[in-house]
Amino acid sequence: MADSPTPEPSRASVPARGASEPAREPAFLQVHGDLLTTALQNFVLAQRFVGPYAVAYSGGADSSALLHAAARCWPGQVRAVHVHHGLQAAADDFERHGRQVCASVSVPLEVVHLKAHPQPGQSPEDAARRHRYAALAKAARHHACSVVLLAQHADDQAETVLMALGRGAGLPGLSAMPERFEREGMLFARPFLTFPGADLRGWLTEQSLGFIEDPSNADERYSRNRLRRRLMPSLAEVLPHFRQTFARSARHAAQAQGLLDELAQLDLAQTGMPPKLEALRRLSWARQANALRHWLTAVHQVRPNAAQLDELLAQIQACSTRGHAIELKVGAGRVYRDGNFLLYQPA
Repeated sequence: MADSPTPEPSRASVPARGASEPAREPAFLQVHGDLLTTALQNFVLAQRFVGPYAVAYSGGADSSALLHAAARCWPGQVRAVHVHHGLQAAADDFERHGRQVCASVSVPLEVVHLKAHPQPGQSPEDAARRHRYAALAKAARHHACSVVLLAQHADDQAETVLMALGRGAGLPGLSAMPERFEREGMLFARPFLTFPGADLRGWLTEQSLGFIEDPSNADERYSRNRLRRRLMPSLAEVLPHFRQTFARSARHAAQAQGLLDELAQLDLAQTGMPPKLEALRRLSWARQANALRHWLTAVHQVRPNAAQLDELLAQIQACSTRGHAIELKVGAGRVYRDGNFLLYQPA
């Protein structure tokens, strides 16, 4: 923000907390001593990643813990990438702090300056996120890195689930953030999803490592900040293990979505690509919706909302003659009928 105060490197002294879960459940262990670096090494081994590794580094507490842990695990094999959005007055201070920290741990730093302009129908937040991932992927490829490590943690995962519930999201939203995914031709991974944010800050304090406090995190004009500052403390009182249980629910949702994706692929194999209208109508309403959602998201990288999908299904059912048109705006493009086929045209 233009009137945001200049952030200073700080150390948070928050006691670590959490309890271990049974086998195959999130660890949620206190992060003391070498446990964080050990957990990071074990995650990378389990995922079969090989160096060099890129770390998305903002200078905040979470990415600082990731950067320092990675630098200790793989000396000489880590590169930091800092994305400078220029969205607030303190951005230059983030960059300056990042350069100092990376120099102190002998980690090369690449700073990418961005000005993300949203496309029609796209929110500024979504535009910034897409440009950030593209910039991280490009920098990682340039330095021949195999994976970009991201610092989201268990609190971020719980917040993502709550935000998805608040907007009435389906299984893709309730699946929250995956441990690993591909975007812009690059592999991304989140090794800290089983650690509460307080534990990462506690580890930094224990190791006498500084970080930047982003003033925008206190700005309650943003829904996620209001949720974090008002709701999460109350949840911790009423449901002390909500991080574990929300993470478990997100995994269940992701597994269920995986099955729906497999079913969609089977159905689309029968309808053809692009889908034939007659073949689509032979499917049940729910399977049509599932197949069309998968066709749009997986093939055309656009995500229809519930109202758009319902309207498209209604148009398909009403399309009983050859002259009946189908026309629907989805994302920045449109879905339309061409003879016996359903097509998507980008903007």
